Amino acid sequence: MTMTQKKSESDNLSTRKQRHIIRRVIVRGTLILNTPTCLGSGDADSPTDLPLLRDSISDHALLTGSSIAGALRNYLKEREHGYMASEQANDLATLLFGGMRSDDDGNQSPLIIDDAISTKIPTVELRDGVEIKSTTGTAKKGQKYDLELLAAGTEFTLCFELLIEQKQDPIEQQNYEEKLIKSLALALQGIELGEIGIGMKKRRGFGRAKVKAWQVWQFNLTQDDKRLEWLLFDHWCRELSPERETYSSIVTALDVSLDEEEDKRDRFTIHATFKLVGSMLIRSGQDSTGCAPDVVHLKSHRPGKTDPESILSGTSLAGVLRHRAERIVKTLGSFSPVVDELFGFVVGKQAKASRLVVHEKVIKDATDLVQNRIAIDRFTGGAYHGALFDEQPIFGGDETIVTIELELRNPKEYEIGLLLLLLKDLWTEDLPVGGESSIGRGRLKGIQADLIRHHPENPKKWQITADNEKLKIEDRLNLSKTEKSVKDELEEFVKALLKQLGQEGSK
Repeated sequence: MTMTQKKSESDNLSTRKQRHIIRRVIVRGTLILNTPTCLGSGDADSPTDLPLLRDSISDHALLTGSSIAGALRNYLKEREHGYMASEQANDLATLLFGGMRSDDDGNQSPLIIDDAISTKIPTVELRDGVEIKSTTGTAKKGQKYDLELLAAGTEFTLCFELLIEQKQDPIEQQNYEEKLIKSLALALQGIELGEIGIGMKKRRGFGRAKVKAWQVWQFNLTQDDKRLEWLLFDHWCRELSPERETYSSIVTALDVSLDEEEDKRDRFTIHATFKLVGSMLIRSGQDSTGCAPDVVHLKSHRPGKTDPESILSGTSLAGVLRHRAERIVKTLGSFSPVVDELFGFVVGKQAKASRLVVHEKVIKDATDLVQNRIAIDRFTGGAYHGALFDEQPIFGGDETIVTIELELRNPKEYEIGLLLLLLKDLWTEDLPVGGESSIGRGRLKGIQADLIRHHPENPKKWQITADNEKLKIEDRLNLSKTEKSVKDELEEFVKALLKQLGQEGSK
C-alpha cells in the first residue's frame, strides 16, 4: 500500500461520522411457542437429521439474535412493500436494521438484539417425514428424515435495545425518533400477534409464536441521572423485572399509534371447520415411553395443556393437497407448472419455496380407540402368520372439530380457483387426510369455511356454511348481495383456472 493510499484511508476514517447517541430504549418480552419449532444446529454427528440448537453451557434451547433480526426485517419489508418485494433505501426495514446487503456504505443497525435462551430445559418432540411418489402413492427410497422440535409452550425472554442518534435539526430529530419508534413497534407487534414464524418449515405450521408480556425502559442520555441509571441497569438479566409494569400490547408499552400504517401484503386465507367422519390416523414417529399400540395417531404438546393433543399436521395436509392438485391439473390434460408454483419444488440445485402456508391445528374432542388387525392370506383365506398388529387412531364424535387454515401469498385468480376445488373435495368427503384412506379413514365433512382476500385496495370476505344438505354462501362485507351473485363471483376463480390450463369452455 502506497503512502497516498494510507493517507486517503486515514482521512476516510477520521472524517467518518460517529454515532452521537442521546437516547436508549430497552424492550423485553416473554415469547411463548404456540406450535413446535425447529431451530436446527446443523450438527452432522447427531442421531437425528436436524438436531436442535442448544446453549453450550446450560443445555437450554438457543434462539439466536440473527434469526430474530432476520424474521423481523423480513416482516417489515413484506408489510411495507408486499410479498416477494425488494427492500428500498429509505424504508422501515433499512431504517431499523441498517443498510441493504448490496449497499457497502449502508448505515449500521440502531437495534441491538440479544440471543434468547429458553427459560427451562425444553421438552423435545421428534417428527419424521418422507417424500411420497405422486404416481404410486408410496414412499421414495432414501427420502425419509427425522428432526428435533421444541415443544409448544417453550418460553424465551427477548431483549432489544434501540439506539437513537442526535440529528442537527430539531424537526428532523422529532420525525426521526417517531419513525424509528413506530418501526420498532410495528416489527414487535408482528411477533405479539403471532404473524412472524421462527425457525425452519414455517410454511408447514412450525414456529408459530407470540409474546404475552412486554416491559420497556427509556433512558435520556442527555440527563445525568438517566445516564447513571442506564449504566447501573442489569443488562444480563434473562427475566422480566417483577418490579416493572408489564404490558400485553407493545403499542401501549411504547406509547405510539399504528393506525395509519398500511399493510401491503396481498394474501388469500381459508379458515374451515369440519366434522370427522369415522376415524383418522396420522402416524407418529416418536417412540412411546410406555406400553402402546404399534401405530398411534400423532400428538403434540400445546401451551396450558398437561397431556399432548391430537393434531392435524401441516406437512401431512400439504402432501394430501398437493397430490390432489396434481391430479386435478393432469385430469384436465395440462402440464402447467401451477402446482409447483403453489407448493414449491426442489429439482437438483434449483428450488422454490411454497407460497401456500399450511398451519398445524389441534383436533378438538376426538376419542382414542385401539383396534386389533391382522393380515389375511389371500391364497388360503386364513390369518397370515405373524401379521397381527394393533393401532390407535382417533375417532370423531358429535363434538369433534377438525380445523384447517391455509394462507396463499400473492395469489392469482386461477390459484384461488384451484384452492376452491381442493376445499370442495375436502368438504364432500372425497379427499381423505392421513393414512389408511383405503379402509375409510380420514374423511371430513364441511361445517363452515371463511374465505378472505386480504388485498390492500379491495378486500373480500366470503362465508360458506352447511345448512342441512344445502350450502349457504354469502358475502360478509356486502350482505345485500344475492346468493347467486356470490356463487358467480366464486365461480369466476374456477373459470380462471380452466382458462389457465387451456380448458375454458370444456366443463
